[in-house]
Amino acid sequence: MLGASLNKVFYYFKSRWQSSWNYSLWALLIFPLSPLVGAVTLGFVSLITWLKQYRKISRRPLNWGFALLSVLLIVSAGFAQNKTEAFLGLFNLLPFFLLFAAHSTLIQTFAQLRQMAWILVLGSMPVAIIGLGQLFLGWSLKLEILWIVLAWTIRPGGNPPGRMASLFLHANTFAAYLAIVFILGLGLWLEQWRLRIGQRGLSIGKNSVPFIFLSVAIMTNFIALIFTSSRNGWAIAIFACLAYALFQGWRILVGGVAAIVSSVLLAAFAPSPIAQFARQYVPAFFWARLNDDMYPNRPVALMRKTQWEFAWSLAQEHPWTGWGLRSFSKLYKAQMHIPLGHPHNLFLMLSAETGFPSTLLFCGLLAWILITSVQLLRNSKYINTEDRLIFLSYLLAFVGWILFNTVDVTLFDFRLNALSWLILAAICGVVHRYNQHDRLASHPN
Repeated sequence: MLGASLNKVFYYFKSRWQSSWNYSLWALLIFPLSPLVGAVTLGFVSLITWLKQYRKISRRPLNWGFALLSVLLIVSAGFAQNKTEAFLGLFNLLPFFLLFAAHSTLIQTFAQLRQMAWILVLGSMPVAIIGLGQLFLGWSLKLEILWIVLAWTIRPGGNPPGRMASLFLHANTFAAYLAIVFILGLGLWLEQWRLRIGQRGLSIGKNSVPFIFLSVAIMTNFIALIFTSSRNGWAIAIFACLAYALFQGWRILVGGVAAIVSSVLLAAFAPSPIAQFARQYVPAFFWARLNDDMYPNRPVALMRKTQWEFAWSLAQEHPWTGWGLRSFSKLYKAQMHIPLGHPHNLFLMLSAETGFPSTLLFCGLLAWILITSVQLLRNSKYINTEDRLIFLSYLLAFVGWILFNTVDVTLFDFRLNALSWLILAAICGVVHRYNQHDRLASHPN
């Protein structure tokens, strides 16, 4: 009976391939509010995709690279001082490699990129509104339904206090999520803006609702991002705005953004006479956060420079297999007597915990994805002009994720980790399809 039921499920997905993608979209929509339901759905879709597309997945060289990386990580865990912790740490990586491989096969078109971006923007609105209520209206809540099927914790005043975190555990994690959604939402908004400009003089009423919604969503997410007080999030949002402006050829906007950024930097870091002049016009909320005047007298052990130096020293002591995943926190506490979850740099953390070979392979795979996606954006003859913008949006989100992880670690929030790997999968799926198209066109016989 069970076998017959499983066969029916498999046949359903085999006959309706697109439905798998629809389930992934639903999972992304509810992910911020219910990580468990979203995770189970994405896992089910990945399993079905692996069962149906195993041969296609196993033939892709990039997936071979992640398979080799998985082996190195398992070997590293086997040599760890605390093997239990190290093997538990693998769950932050190995399942997401499988998720990536499945969805890079499932996602193949620019239409799917747009659908995913729209879903992410829609799903971001409730959490952004909750964040605003948390910070300005004193909202607080601790709700659990069926254990963790729906688990909401809203701390009044944010976490840390004064910094918006919404349903996420920390303001920095929320900022990383908002930065990704802001970049994708801005790409969709520019597409709608181009559409309205192209239809000037015609009836554009039917396009007004998406444009208005995206305008509201972008502003809401941007305001929420500001009040996370995340310097990393601010920098990535500015970087994305400049990149879009350059892509559009809006030189005046580039100059204006550069002038605003320069003013804030002068207020934060210039010599006293210049800084005092700039601070007459720049709110202290920005410059005091940048130069840490907002949080003076922090312990040296909480400084990123101290954490990075310690992680680098650990990597040099065990360069081949590292100390084991999830080892940094205990080692740092033993040395510095301050609890700290990670060294605020993903690549240094992996070097210290898994060794240089696995970290270099991981960086090489990311570099491969970045290079091939840039090549596709620049060189492919088969991408329409309107499709280049949405692909650029995903490329900027990918670069933003890399930049964020040079000064923080997004690995430990399940929602953010899954979202990051889905963005990589979307990029790789489209790149693979269009590279095949280019090869077939170049060699028709």
